[in-house]
Parts: sequence; structure tokens; C-alpha cells
Amino acid sequence: TTYEEYVSLHHYANVVFNVLRGGTFVDQYSVPSADFAQTVKHFNREVYIRHIPFLEGLSERISIVELQRAVKAQNDRQLERLCNEYLPITFGRRHGDPSRPWNQFAIRLKDENGGRLLSYQGNWRDIFQNWEALTFSFPEFIESVITKFVNASTADGYNPYRITKNGIDWEIEEPEDPWSFIGYWGDHQIIYLLKLLEHSKNFHPEKLDELLFKEVFCYANVPYRIKPFSALLKNAKDTVLYDEALEEEIGQRITTIGADGKLLLDADGSVYQVNLIEKLLVPLLTKLSNLVADGGIWLNTQRPEWNDANNALVGQGLSMVTLYYMRRYVGFLRPLFASTDKAVVELSTEVIDWLSETAEALHELSSLLATGSLSNEQRFAGMARLGEAGSQYRRKIYQQPSFTGKSELVLTEVAALLDDAQLVIDRSISTNRRDDGLYHAYNLLQLESGSTTVNYLYPMLEGQVAVLSSGAIAPREAVNLLTALFESAIYRPDQETFMLYPDRELPGFLAKNRIPANAMDSLPLLARMAEKGDERLVSRDAEGTYRFNADFTNAGDLWQALEGVTEDYGDDIRAIADQVVALYEQVFNHQAFTGRSGGMFGFEGLGCIYWHMVAKLLLAVQEIFFAALDRQADRDICRQLGKLYYRVRQGIGFNKTPEEYGAFPTDPYSHTPKHAGAQQPGMTGQVKEEVLSRFGELGIRVSNGVVAFKPGLLRAREFLGNKSALRYLDVDNAWQRITVPSGCLAFTWCQVPILYELNDSVGPSLTILDEQGSEKSSSEPVLSRNDSQEIFQRTGRIRQIRLVANTSQLFAD
Repeated sequence: TTYEEYVSLHHYANVVFNVLRGGTFVDQYSVPSADFAQTVKHFNREVYIRHIPFLEGLSERISIVELQRAVKAQNDRQLERLCNEYLPITFGRRHGDPSRPWNQFAIRLKDENGGRLLSYQGNWRDIFQNWEALTFSFPEFIESVITKFVNASTADGYNPYRITKNGIDWEIEEPEDPWSFIGYWGDHQIIYLLKLLEHSKNFHPEKLDELLFKEVFCYANVPYRIKPFSALLKNAKDTVLYDEALEEEIGQRITTIGADGKLLLDADGSVYQVNLIEKLLVPLLTKLSNLVADGGIWLNTQRPEWNDANNALVGQGLSMVTLYYMRRYVGFLRPLFASTDKAVVELSTEVIDWLSETAEALHELSSLLATGSLSNEQRFAGMARLGEAGSQYRRKIYQQPSFTGKSELVLTEVAALLDDAQLVIDRSISTNRRDDGLYHAYNLLQLESGSTTVNYLYPMLEGQVAVLSSGAIAPREAVNLLTALFESAIYRPDQETFMLYPDRELPGFLAKNRIPANAMDSLPLLARMAEKGDERLVSRDAEGTYRFNADFTNAGDLWQALEGVTEDYGDDIRAIADQVVALYEQVFNHQAFTGRSGGMFGFEGLGCIYWHMVAKLLLAVQEIFFAALDRQADRDICRQLGKLYYRVRQGIGFNKTPEEYGAFPTDPYSHTPKHAGAQQPGMTGQVKEEVLSRFGELGIRVSNGVVAFKPGLLRAREFLGNKSALRYLDVDNAWQRITVPSGCLAFTWCQVPILYELNDSVGPSLTILDEQGSEKSSSEPVLSRNDSQEIFQRTGRIRQIRLVANTSQLFAD
């Protein structure tokens, strides 16, 4: 309840759609033991049979904390693994636009007997983002979501297509289906995992430390096989093979074991288990194996790194976006691993070999960078060494049923790798700062014999979001970057917000496929062929313009045509074949084609606003603002960041009329194309970002297991002019109503009401009302560790929190 009712309505809509996309926990932290037992049986019948007496002896309902404690006492790491990733979620359905024919799904709330059904399904990259926002209000499930995340990742460092209550899914080859297409989705992998890890460290500072060395994690066994590095160099658009024999074997294992048959097994047929350190290192090593210094992460797994708007970049694209997020990931792992008092860690032997090779390659790269810039040859050598290290690792694990065993690794070697990785990443970030103050998002890889050249594309909003989130940008530089962004061609004044990319005029049909006259002068054989009517390669139109055969879709088609004409032109055509292909690429510049983002006007195309990315920008600016406060940055810098934050927020739909927005303003929408109003209600990750940013606006900060209330981004205009009421559902599932006086606002978090009063006549204070009706007050707006845990765990012992804030604490107008 605040004075700005439309802000509250928009937050309500965001929460509803976040639940619609990812589900919600069924009953606080209470778990139906029968569902847990059924889940164990579904995944691993052998583990279930081993523990039937224990499972049948559980109370009908049990708290997740008590369940995890009881399972741990059974001293069975396989049962503990299944318990750790158990999520009692209901109302979850797979993300997707219902208008698309291949998205067939339903929200199932009841089982075949009419009982309440716990179920969820979601595309990998969508469901975890919704769970990030969900766990901010259900923090005792954070580590369970992390476990589900890492247990679904593969030994070669990627993730499957879909996560469901019943296990993982991957895309399969279906020749009769034109939409069938295999490949790994690597997008968001690093940053989504990192956000969950940061949640855990903030809410439960000791829990990750407890899991680092505990072997209760596993690997998904997706029947994809990435080709060797040498094959990637030859054709980076065709890099993944589908292992039909392995798929058949996995199917037989599922019949015998259960859904755990989709996981990597050991020599005894049990699920192969590793510790969290290994699970955190493998995706980082995978990204590093595709690192091109100064350029980004090579996109070569047949799937784009962000989404299919940029699908044409696969093969020749380099993602600086992923590299920016890797910077934050490395910055998180360094202190996490350094905080342990253990000197060694036990990892899979093949992972240790891979890490050692990668560490040597990175150290050589960082040493070269310390002496100056890299030559194209040195860049290729670094890329090749990192790529070969990953390739050799994959060769080993693909050729054997599982890892060969575990060995010890000194943790200082991991620390050295992370140090060198950050040096190389930081250098690449600085190299990718543009002259206009923005940063490159995706670059182009040009490979020649023993040489690597990095070419640049136009600026993209995603690059600015990622670099702001990277941890490499100081608050003052962030102000400059955001100012440049508002002045850039990405800004769309009519909607007061940002497109994904600068709009541009597409060339007309006749302006395409025009071969320059001087190019034809250097290739007289092509002209002679066209003049005598042989148009298999080029033709000449009525205006005298030469054009390539319109049937060619890419250079591969041209090569086939060149082979076809050798019977007639022999060595003459062979001598110029490379020049002809180079000319073809010069005319069409396919390398720079980004897919629908560069050639369409709807969805994430030209002139399009993608609201999820705008919301990501909003949250990134908020993170920078709080970082500035934490570092006690200049007050003027904090005020500028606060102003820029609300300037970004002003462009979001709920600030507009229906006519301006083209849709219901308070509802989240996927995108706004150039030619129409907002499209696809609710089908957007915008909801996750804005749920989190709203809690940030309200001043909720969690760090080191403690809640602090720092309303620096809250605006005085939100406080009520007249008294109102807050109606809410408490932790006992009962509806309550409290009066909110004039000069106050109120909201709930973890189903506990929090009431703010803006009052400059008294100093800041905090008052807690407990279940007995007693009050305790403090002059510091910070909860104790114990009181914070009461909120996190939703115990009901704290019934209300009241805070007094002063206008001097507010940095936003």
C-alpha cells in the first residue's frame, strides 16, 4: 500500500506472472512426505527400496529443514542428493508463447485421483530466472534450487533444454519435424547460477562452505557430443553430434533405475557424485575453452548465447556479454574458495587435467597481455591452446562410460587460474569499450591460417546491461555509461526507453546482391560466363548490374556450384574459386548478419523494445547504486545514479497510458515492436527483474545472513497522504488487515507486514512486534541474525516490523 497505486498494481502483476512461469511453493516450508517418497521412487527405485521403512515412517507433513536433517541421518549420499534438489512446487508450467503451435502445455493442479499435484516444467533458461525471484521470498529453498541447477548440468559444461518435476529433457533429432534442432543452450548459464549463489551467500553465509567439499552432486548425461577443436575451426556452425546409441542406452537405464538413468553413472551403476567445487568449475572451464582474448566467448554449440534473435551469430559470433558475467562469477569464486581452511580438494581426475592445461594457457596469455597488446597470431595461439584443452577433456569423457576416478588438487592452483582469468577478462573488457562510452556486446571472429581477428558489430543494450552487472564498472563510470546510453541510437524517445539495437533502414530488394563493377574487372571469367548465357554463378540484369545466382543461400551453395562448373572451365575456375567466394562474402557480409534481430521488425527485431532487457538494465543500475552506497561513494554520484535509475524505470509501461503503451499498462509484456503496441502479455523475464528491483526500492538488503532496511531508492512521493489499509495473507494462511497511517507506506515480505513512516522530527528507528504482542526497538534499521532467520524461515514469531525513515536517507527525487 503506497500513494502510487499503479506501482503496487504493476508489482502485483509481476508477482502473478512470475508464479505463472515458474510456479510457487505449495505450503510455506511444509513438505508432503508422500510426494517426496514418490519423487525418490520415480528417480531411483533402488534408493527408494533401500529406504522404504524410513520414508513410510515420516510424518504426513514435514518441514523441509526437518526432512533434510532426517535424510542426512540416513547416511546415504544418493538419498541426500535427491532430497537436496527436491522442490515442492505447484502451478508451474513451461514458458512459451501459447500462440506458437509447438508450445503445448497445461498447468496441472490435480493428479489422476483428484488430489493436489506438485508439478513444474520449464525451459531451462526461463524457469531458473523465475525461481531466483521466488527464492528471495522463500530463502530456505535457495540451496535446493542451486542443487537442481548444477545437477542438471553436463560433464562437458552445458545444460539441458528443459527442467521438470520428473527430470530433465533435451532436444532430439526428428528429420520429419522442421523445428527439430539439437544443440546446447549456453545462454544465461553463468549469470543465473551466480545470482543463486549470491542469494545463498547473502541469506545463508555458511551453507555454500558446507557444500563445497561434499560429494552430493551429479552430472546430467545428455547424448550430445561436441566435435573436436579442429572440427570447430573447419565449421563452427555444425559442431554437435547426436549419440543415438547413448540415447538408447539411457532409455534402458531409465526403465531399470528410474529418471536417474539420465544421469552419469559410475562403474557400479550408481549415480556418479562430485562436490560443489567441481560443479562450479566445470562451466567456467567450458566457457574458458571458448575464450578469444579481447573478443569474447566463441558461440559454437549450434545455439545462440542469448536467444534466437541472434541465432545467425552462431559459429562466427563472440559473446562479450558472457565474458562480462564471467568477470562477476570469477570475482565471486575467488573469495569463496579462499575462505576455506582446506588446502586440497578432490576432483575428477579428467577435470584436474583440464584445469591444469587451462591454467597454463591462461597464465601464458596474462603474461603476454602484461607486456602489451596481442598480435592476431598470439590471440589465435591462446585460443587454440584453450580450445584444445577443452577438446582433449571432452575426448576422454566421451570415450569412456564415466570418469576414471578422483585425485587431489591443491587449491592454490585453482586460485592461480582464477587470478589469471580475471586479468585476461579485465583486459578484454577494457578493450571492448567503444569510443562513444558504450561497450561491445557481440563481436565477430575472423579465422585465417594461424591468425584470429576480432571485428565489431553495432552497440546493443544487452552489452551495457552485462558490463554494468560485471563488477568491473565503478559508480562514476556507470553514470557516464548510462548518460551515453540515453544519448545513443539505442534510445527510443517515443517510448522513453531502449531498443535492443539501433534501428536502421534495410536496403530494398534491388539494392541487394550487387557485385561492384571493379570486382568484375578482376574476375573476367565470370563476366564472360554471364555474357554467353551461363548464369550458374552470376547473371547480368537489364541495367548492366552483375548479381550472384539468386538460388545461393550461403557460401556452401556457391562452392557446390563452383565444383559443378569445373567440367566446363577446369583450372581457370579453380584458380579463382577462393576469390569468387571472398567476393560473395563481401557482397552479402553474412558474417555480420545477426538473424531476425537484423532483418525483421517484430519480436526482437529492428526498432523493437524487449522489456526483459529493459528490466535487466533497471536491476543493473540498482546494483550499481547500492554498490556506491556500500563503498560510501560521493553523495552526488549516488544521487545521479538514483536519478538515472528512475529515468530507466520511467520508460516501463506502467508509467504510460493505454494509448501510449498499446496495452494494459500495469501488465508486463514481452516486447514492443516498432510498428505496434506492446505484445505477448506476461511472456517475459521482465517479471523476475522487476520483482527483485521493487524489493530493492523498498530498501530490503540481505547480507551475511542479516536483513538491513536501506530505503535509499525509495521516493518520498510513495508515502501516503491519507490513511489507508493493507490486507495480506499471513504465514498461518489467514487474511489480515492493518491500518496504514498518513505519512506511511506498507508492504509484505516473506508474508510479514513491514510499515515505513517518513518522519524527520525523530531519528531512524526499527520496532519489531512479536507473536505475543511484545515490542522491541532499535535505533539501527537492521535485524539481528536471529530475527532475520525468523523472517527467512517464516516461523510467525515476528508479526510486524515498523521503521521510521528520514528524508536524508533518500537519494531519489
